[in-house]
Amino acid sequence: MPESNEFNTSLRSRFLNFIRDRFNLDEDKASEEEVRENINRGVEFRGTNLWVLIFAIFIASIGLNVNSTAVIIGAMLVSPLMGPIMGVGLALGVNDFDLMKQSLRSLGLAAAVGLVTSTLYFWISPISTAQSELLARTTPTIYDVLIALFGGLAGIVAQSRKDRTSTVIPGVAIATALMPPLCTAGFGLARGNMAFFLGAFYLFFINAVFIAVGTFIIVRFLKYRKTAFVDPKRERRARRYMTVIVTMTLVPSIVLAYDIVQRTIFESNAREYIERVLTFDGAEVVSATPTYARDTSTIDVMLIGNKVSEDAIALARNQLPAYRLGHTRLVVHQAGTDDGLDGRMMQSVLHSNVEILEEKNRKIERLQQLTDRYLRDTLPAADIVRELGSLWGTQLVGRVSLSKVPVFTGDGRVADTVVYCYIVPASDVSLEEDQRRKLTEWLRVRTKMRTVELVVKAAE
Repeated sequence: MPESNEFNTSLRSRFLNFIRDRFNLDEDKASEEEVRENINRGVEFRGTNLWVLIFAIFIASIGLNVNSTAVIIGAMLVSPLMGPIMGVGLALGVNDFDLMKQSLRSLGLAAAVGLVTSTLYFWISPISTAQSELLARTTPTIYDVLIALFGGLAGIVAQSRKDRTSTVIPGVAIATALMPPLCTAGFGLARGNMAFFLGAFYLFFINAVFIAVGTFIIVRFLKYRKTAFVDPKRERRARRYMTVIVTMTLVPSIVLAYDIVQRTIFESNAREYIERVLTFDGAEVVSATPTYARDTSTIDVMLIGNKVSEDAIALARNQLPAYRLGHTRLVVHQAGTDDGLDGRMMQSVLHSNVEILEEKNRKIERLQQLTDRYLRDTLPAADIVRELGSLWGTQLVGRVSLSKVPVFTGDGRVADTVVYCYIVPASDVSLEEDQRRKLTEWLRVRTKMRTVELVVKAAE
């Protein structure tokens, strides 16, 4: 038994040592002074950083406006917004009150400049439609909280390494997406849509807070040296301010995270309830809108078709608790019972049909463009070959291959487009030089192409 206990202790010790070795962050850790210096350098917003931020805001706004994911990703890589946010987290972790003030001041300036720049762009932009990339930044979910938190953790771990050439920090900039919601908030201001503004700025605030929280956690885990004060009174005052700032930062974030979790759960349960329960014979759900509230949430449903009895609606209401919707009120509107409702239903159906028609028109336009391009890039080869046979005789023109191909330069640019005509006579007939010249000239006129290459192979 003693030997067995010793073996178990040794095995447990080896396992713990293995885990510590694998998750050790000290091996390639940069010096604390170097990490602080790098973060401090990114905190200050003046000169280069400020101009880069403005340019990045314009790039992101254009990407959101034209619904280009690639452009938005590029803007996120260019953006220097991570600097002051990580500065806040570092200041919280090491009790550096001066760094905290500087970081918050820089973050406030960056947010203000971002809002002004994006609002100006969307105010003068002729495209006023909210594309899908814009709409995706107006309603935060619990996943945004988790992405921001783990992004902040990954970002500060990468900053604390000797080698900063990895893709971690650019990846964090893309994943946490600070720039797009700030630009979307500017879109809301420019178009007078306060719901867009509040939702998008709410997402920006969540990302900023939880990136800072992630930074704070790793800084404390790495046991960075805390700032010491010479004056005890100033130290107490600074610590008091830091406590207030930490509380003001963390408490709202916890409340926001809780609300987001509850809303996400409610919307998921509501979708399941709508799909499984709200199915009535002879009636169809035109729209079903779940609205989360802390006290009593609502599912507002519009029905068309046969009138659904009150008993059936009551039965549907009784099933709400089974889908964890006990504090939810089901409101059912039916066509034919309310003239105002009928009008709203017609507007809803009309709006839906207009959207479907617009999408179909866009697809038709894209197909038309592809068709026009195909017709421009191809030749009516069969018609041209038949004309060749009638003009030069089918004995001379036995088999023909006709194609239009681009000619590229060494760096990949299209230098010219050439028509190649490959002819195999049907019998042992050869084309004289004068015939070749006339045939080539005819092909230039017929294909409307400047460059024509004629290749004649001896009959087989």
